[in-house]
Amino acid sequence: MLAAAGGSSAQGAKTAPTPLTLGQALQAAWTRSLDSTEAQGRQRRVEADRQLAGSWLAAPPSLGISQRQGRGAIGDQRETELELAAPLWRPGQRQANNLSAQAEAEWSAASEQAARLRLAGQLREIAGKLQLLAGDVRQAELQQQLLAQVAADVDRRVKAGDLAPADGLAARAETLAAASQLRELQQALATQHAAWQLMTGLQELPPAEGSANAPAVLDSHPDLQLADAAVKRSSQRLAQLRSQRNAPPEVGVGLRQERPGQGQPGQNSVTLSLRIPIGSETHSGPQEAAALAEQDLALAQRQRLQLQLHAELSLAREALSAAQSQAAAEAERASLLRQRADWLDKAFKAGETALPELLRALAAAAQAEASAARQQAALAVAHGRLQQALGLIP
Repeated sequence: MLAAAGGSSAQGAKTAPTPLTLGQALQAAWTRSLDSTEAQGRQRRVEADRQLAGSWLAAPPSLGISQRQGRGAIGDQRETELELAAPLWRPGQRQANNLSAQAEAEWSAASEQAARLRLAGQLREIAGKLQLLAGDVRQAELQQQLLAQVAADVDRRVKAGDLAPADGLAARAETLAAASQLRELQQALATQHAAWQLMTGLQELPPAEGSANAPAVLDSHPDLQLADAAVKRSSQRLAQLRSQRNAPPEVGVGLRQERPGQGQPGQNSVTLSLRIPIGSETHSGPQEAAALAEQDLALAQRQRLQLQLHAELSLAREALSAAQSQAAAEAERASLLRQRADWLDKAFKAGETALPELLRALAAAAQAEASAARQQAALAVAHGRLQQALGLIP
């Protein structure tokens, strides 16, 4: 019996659902995003570039066929020529293409990671708003329940003649106002939850993120890695264009068949040809100028981005420190005001205080508790923004 019970308990533990993580939500949102489709397209282009760079020919081979035939007295004379031409790589061209394809692959991978980080930031913001609204809804529900209890107690005392009918009207009005505010908050929560479901396709919300271990440097930040990859990509692109200033030379192999006619025997021959383009450097000038401008822009953007990331990280750390202090202060304030409201509630039930004073105390306590809950949610958002500033992908 004990073994059976233990097995049943173990089976129940195995089937217990595991909470959703932000990483799982990010993966679900990534599969539904346009960035994922764009990343797949870039990956296909990278594979095509790699195949082209790995080819032994600089361009597709060409096949030429020509035929000449005499007229008049030599009308039976005919000459047929078949030639196969293959463009070859110039020295250094193939290596430059390989390096450019590798840089393109690194840029594509870095671009995907940066897109995932941006999507993670959107999820963190939506999750923070959901937690904030959920806290507001809980506090509004508690406030409505408390005011409903007060209204019921006031109605009982009005019927007993201990309080004036105006006090009953005031208590019911406060209860209706709390109910209206609760419905408004529930509608806002439903709207935000719909946005979360549209982005992720999930109903569940992951728990708030905790503190993160800050890396010593920001070199691993996806945006900075993307900027480095863009600099390398532009440099390799410029080197590739410079290696292709001239069109590739062509090696041709031909077969010629001659029929002189007039009863003379035919002749067959094999030809070898080499074509070397000349004077094509000027045609690559505009492309090289554009690639050089792209390289300069990538370097400038990388320097600016590094300064921006350090500034954002400093602001995120300051915001987290401020949120921690405010959360502690709001929690203490809410505790004090709730204790005061409890004392006034006991005094009201004992007939030692008036209803307006109790309602004001309850409203102040409710506002303080709502503010404390909002500050706790803001603290969770500050943690998420710090992780976003650090470039941490869940």
